[in-house]
Amino acid sequence: MTGDYAVIALYIAGMLGVGWYGLRLAKTKSDYLVAGRRLGWFMYSGTMSAVVLGGASTVGGVKLGYTYGISGAWLVLTIGVGILVLHAVFARRLVKLKVYTVGEMLDLRYGGHTSAVSGIVMWGYTLMLTVTSTLAFASIFKVLFDLPNWAGIAIGGSIVVLYSVLGGMWSITLTDIAQFVIKTIGILAILLPVAISSAGGFSGMSEKLDASFFSFTSIGTDTIITYFVIYTFGLLIGQDIWQRVFTARTPAIATSGGITSGVYCLVYGLAGALIGTAAHALYPDLASAQDAFATIVERLLPTGVRGLVLAAALSAMMSTASGALIACSTTTTSDLLSKLGLKKGGEVSRNRIATLVLGLIAIGIAMVVDDVVDALTIAYDILVGGLLVAIVGALFWKRGTRQGAYASMIAGTVSVVAFMIIDGVEANTPIYWGLGASLAVYLAVSLGTPRTSDSILSVWTRRLNGAGTEEPEAATPAPVDA
Repeated sequence: MTGDYAVIALYIAGMLGVGWYGLRLAKTKSDYLVAGRRLGWFMYSGTMSAVVLGGASTVGGVKLGYTYGISGAWLVLTIGVGILVLHAVFARRLVKLKVYTVGEMLDLRYGGHTSAVSGIVMWGYTLMLTVTSTLAFASIFKVLFDLPNWAGIAIGGSIVVLYSVLGGMWSITLTDIAQFVIKTIGILAILLPVAISSAGGFSGMSEKLDASFFSFTSIGTDTIITYFVIYTFGLLIGQDIWQRVFTARTPAIATSGGITSGVYCLVYGLAGALIGTAAHALYPDLASAQDAFATIVERLLPTGVRGLVLAAALSAMMSTASGALIACSTTTTSDLLSKLGLKKGGEVSRNRIATLVLGLIAIGIAMVVDDVVDALTIAYDILVGGLLVAIVGALFWKRGTRQGAYASMIAGTVSVVAFMIIDGVEANTPIYWGLGASLAVYLAVSLGTPRTSDSILSVWTRRLNGAGTEEPEAATPAPVDA
């Protein structure tokens, strides 16, 4: 596997080199957290695609294809739908707000310090999302070096942490573009056609597999609906996604680039499911469906090419891991630590330290979690159950109040966690109980408390219209609604 080692070594060296270059670009808080809000159409579209299609979409998508056939595509398809809806409906508003976090948006809309509560929920989501992609490194380094899981996680996670700490969003953006290109070539242009051809084409696969593998509903209608609730809604409100939206130079770039990215996600989802289906036709007796991706790469591809496809998988994992890590760091410093009275000076250094510490924590957690899809489910259940109602209410319902937002976040999050414990992580019930509790409490408390003051809503309206949004070093909080 000398050729594979050489390709992977070049890839890793390139990522670290780009991270070092990003260090020169990250001079201000805006540079470090949102790439100076200067991305054009191609860079925006490529980085958005890179951040949402990570280890769970690649290794996990192939795993679902191996287990359910073409129906396994639904996880990634619902992610693509979320990206499409986000950019068709919300992106222009978000770019105009010129904030750094979801919590800052909630502060503007509701007044007070809503971000202190939302920040805790978002912190849990972004940390678990980092864990998800960090966990997936194990499968790649197992194929390359026959390393135990903990060692593969440590190596891959350390690379991501290093280049993320150095240049922040600029390093992540530049590496994401390289990773997007490598991922497109490795997964779509190489592995997909090789896997289908080796399995005998669609006719050969249909002869070897049960008809359920070619049904779009074999994974279960209830599961498909839950995927839409968790992932489509989750993509609308995640800090890691919003932070990429904030990097767009103009609202128009965000809209067009994001819609392009959404279409790419749909194609990627179908490709992963087909690769998994081919893997089942070729290797029906794998001990674990989690190994389907690594197995088909190891056994079908020649040296060198195998290294490129493994680099593509690493690209998927690293782009999502780095995006989630910088989002977790931003939430920590902007929504949580800032509430402890930290001064503005040295914000870039503080974000670098937070990124380093959180990256190490994510690596540690990944070493004790054993399923990428379960980890992703935990992350999105917490996010959607805890924050969706308060965020959508902020954007579309003027009668929503700060007290209602507070109460809905707490009720939704507690309900999700409780039903995960009662029914299990893989159950569909936690997200529905969480959303139901959050919505009921939001409506009841908002209607039972005084309306949000006109002074707060006027600031919010001006920001939505793009007025008074000169680049702030930190978002100006709206007046407290007494």
